Formats: sequence, structure tokens, C-alpha cells
Amino acid sequence: MASDTVTRRLDAARRFAERLPRRLRPFVLSQLSFVILAVNLAVLAFLVISVLVITENKRALVDAKVESLTAQADLIANLLVETAVQQQPEPVLDTEDARSVLLRLSRLYAPEETRALIFDKGGRLVSDSHLIAGRVAVETLPPAGSPGPISRAGDFFERGWNRLRRLFLSEEERASLERSLLDEVRLAMREGEVVAGVRRSAEGQRIVSVTLPIQPIQAVIGAVTFESYDLDALVAAERQAMAPYILIDVIALFFAAVGLTFYIARPVRRLAGTARAVRLAGGRRVPLPDMGKRGDEIGDLGRAFADMTETLYDRLDAIEAFAADVAHEIKNPLTSIRSAAEVLPTATDPERRDKLIAVIQHDVRRLDRLITDISNASRLDAELAREDLAVVDMTRLLEEIAAAYSGESGDQAVRVSLEVEARDPVVRAREGPLSRVFTNLVDNAVTFSPAGGEVRVRLRRGHGRGRPVLIVTVDDDGPGVPEESLETIFDRFHTQRPEGGDFGAHSGLGLAIARQIVTAHGGRIYAENRRDEAGAVAGARFVVQLPAHLG
Repeated sequence: MASDTVTRRLDAARRFAERLPRRLRPFVLSQLSFVILAVNLAVLAFLVISVLVITENKRALVDAKVESLTAQADLIANLLVETAVQQQPEPVLDTEDARSVLLRLSRLYAPEETRALIFDKGGRLVSDSHLIAGRVAVETLPPAGSPGPISRAGDFFERGWNRLRRLFLSEEERASLERSLLDEVRLAMREGEVVAGVRRSAEGQRIVSVTLPIQPIQAVIGAVTFESYDLDALVAAERQAMAPYILIDVIALFFAAVGLTFYIARPVRRLAGTARAVRLAGGRRVPLPDMGKRGDEIGDLGRAFADMTETLYDRLDAIEAFAADVAHEIKNPLTSIRSAAEVLPTATDPERRDKLIAVIQHDVRRLDRLITDISNASRLDAELAREDLAVVDMTRLLEEIAAAYSGESGDQAVRVSLEVEARDPVVRAREGPLSRVFTNLVDNAVTFSPAGGEVRVRLRRGHGRGRPVLIVTVDDDGPGVPEESLETIFDRFHTQRPEGGDFGAHSGLGLAIARQIVTAHGGRIYAENRRDEAGAVAGARFVVQLPAHLG
């Protein structure tokens, strides 16, 4: 059930990705990107929830404080209007009565962290509940002289923290913090309304204050301010209460880092270690990590690394086998040359000497041809990598090859014909190496064809391995290919000359080079025998299939 759900989600993601630009599709379909994004979003969600909880608790604390202080300030203002206002000739705040009211209230209710202040119409302080109650703040002054480095560092970090915190405040909260007590009093008396907010004292302490105008009927004759100093302590307590959330965030981040390390970093380190082991193994095969079960980019990297390493091992084996084959093929003519050279000084018969010299010359030409073909074969990979792909017209290419054999005349000459059945037959290929393929095939067919015979080259369209291809066949009227050699004739240094043919005229690399070039172009080459109506072999046929260019 769970796997079906995951499959449906992946299918939905793929459908969504198909509508995106091509450059963005790997990021949407990437399983590794999804894992990294999910882990980071989970940790970020924990942090956001923690911040929201702290912010919400702080706002709730401030709102509760403002509501409580407003009620208390309103009580004091009403008492002052009833008992401390002289009505004749105009309403005036009686300062002595105001002090008496505040004294009585301080005796009945005077919390440690609150303070009541009464101001007259001119903004002058009339009464202070702390002075009435005898609460005087005593602070130890720092020693005379310049502050020490620890003190300066503490002041620096405190200023930096306060500036950073101000960046996340609203305009209203920032204006409230910048207001002084006198500004708050003047604003309340000017507007005739309640002014509440959080401001900061000279020492940096946050103070929740509420200021109400003392207003009998219409005239404002003073103001009452009620302050609370315990906001920082309450916020600190709330932060302590948030410690479990922060701990959960840290633990989640730790396990996320560990999980990503095991999921991403550890497999990459294994691949790096394997790469070093392959480099130091000196050609010996090294066990490769199996990452085939992973469906993400790390799995793709592991499989690509394994394929690359296997290709490297195959190339090393091929180089070793090629070197052994070269040594064997060169040794044969060298042995013949040495034997003839050893006998030549002792030969007195001129005819025999001429034969020995002819053998030496023949073998030297054979060595020259062999070394040239070996050099071409060894440079083939570099040529294929260096030459860019281009659109090649197969009709023109084959016509040029057929025309190269049309200059031969006489009854003994082999004729090369071309039949094109495809319309606009083009491929994306490297024209030079591709021309070498068909030159080798036609040359091989001419060699095996009887005197006066015909080599037929045919070009047509078809389908191979589920895609449109161009098919080129090269037919001859020779003896055909033994059934057991239909595949081995494409091996290096495989030679099978017709009876009476010039021994050593071919190196046996032509068909091997042809297969290497066709394979590099994503095509296929193979041999088969043509048969007549009686089932007898009527000649050989070489078939080349190349992906057709549809652009």
C-alpha cells in the first residue's frame, strides 16, 4: 500500500516535471534533492514553530500586562477625579490630595515590580509610589577609571544584540521603544486617550507602561502612569520553558546531519576509496561497491563508476591482447626475413639468391603494411573522439567509393555497382572513419570475387532495435564465409585469403577496424552467406546498420 502511494507521488512529480523547462527537470525528478530538501525543511519547520511559540507567548505576556496595568491605572485616575480635583473656578489637580490617594493605595496594594506615577497638567511629577513606599534602587558603581576589557566586550555584545533584535520589530513597536516617559505622558494628555506600550529604560530594561489622562468631564488636568518592570524576567522564564523545543531542534539537526552523512557522504567516500584502490591496483581487478539498489543520483554515480571501471578493465585487457597479437604477427615475417638472410650468404645459385631476396622484400612490404595498419588501428579511438559528428549523405559517400573502382577495365576486372532505395539517406557520423568502413568492405569483397565478377552495394531504409536505420549491404560472388567464422572474421589479425591469393597482402585488421567504427556510431555490422535456390553458398554478404538522421 505504501509503495503504491510512493509510486503515485513519483508519477505525479514526473508529470509535473514534464511541464517545466528542461533545465529544471533534474531538480524536480531528483530523489537526492528531495531527501536534502525534506530534511532541511523538517529542521526549519522545528525552528519556525519554536520562534512562533516564543513570539506568541511574548505577545500574550505584553497584552496581559497592558490589560492589567490599564485597569489599575484607570482605578487610580477615577479615584483622583473623585477625591483630588478642585472644581473652582476650573478643574485643577490637588497635589496633596493626589499624594494621599497614592499613599493609601500603596499601603493596600503595592507589588514589587510595579510603579505608579502621577503628573500634573504641565507634565511635572506630583507623586511616585516608589518614593512613598520607600523603595530606593541601590546599585554598586563601577570603580573609577576606564572600564576593563571584559566590561567593554560585554557592552559591545549587548549593543549588538539589541540592534539585531530591533531589526525584527514592527514600526509601532520600534516607535514605542524610542519613546520616553515624558513623551508618553504628553501624548496621553494631548490626545486624551490611553497610551500603552513597551519602552526601554536608560539601563536597557524593558518596561510595560500605561498612561491615562486624568480627565474630569472634558478638561485634562494630569496623567497617571502605571508601569511594570518584570517583563524581562517573565520572558526569560518563557525562554526557559522553550528549552525542550530548542533541544529537540538541536537533536533533529544532529540526526539530520548524521543521516545525510550516512546517506550521501559515506557512499561517496566509498566510491573515492575504490577509485584510489583502482589507481593503485596496477591493472588488477578491485571489488566495486554495489549501489544498484539505490534509485537516486548516488546510485547512478555508483553504476556509472562501475561501468566506467569495467570499461577500463576491458580496455586494459584489450591492450594486453592487442600487444600479444602484434608481437605474434610481427614475429612471423621477422622469422622469415631472418631465415632468408641467414641462407643468403651461403647461396651460390643466382636463381636461389633471387628467390631469397624476393622473400625478404615481400616480408619487408608485409611488415610495412602490418605496422601501418596497426598504427591506424591504435589511433582510431583518438580520431573518433577528436572528429565532430556531422550530417553525412550516404548516397554521395557510397557513389565516391564505387567510382574509385570504375577505372579498372578488362574481362578480369571486378565491377562495383550501387543501388539506392532510400530517399534522403543521411546519418550523423564522422565521414572519414565511415568512408574507411565501406572502403574496407568493398575492398574485401573485390578480393574474394572471381575475375569478371560483380560487387553489389545496396542502400535502403529499415528498422533495427526499435528505431529507424539505414542498411547498407555489400554482396560478392565469392566462396562465402565458413559458418564457424561468421563472427571471428571481425577479430584482429584474422586472415582468410582466397585460394591463389597473395599471402600477406592483408593484415587482418580491416574488418576489426570496421566493426570498431560502426559500434562507435551506435550501429551494427555482421556477415552472412547468400544462398541460391538450391541452398548452396552463392557468396558473402556484409550488412551495416546505422541510425538514420531524422532532422
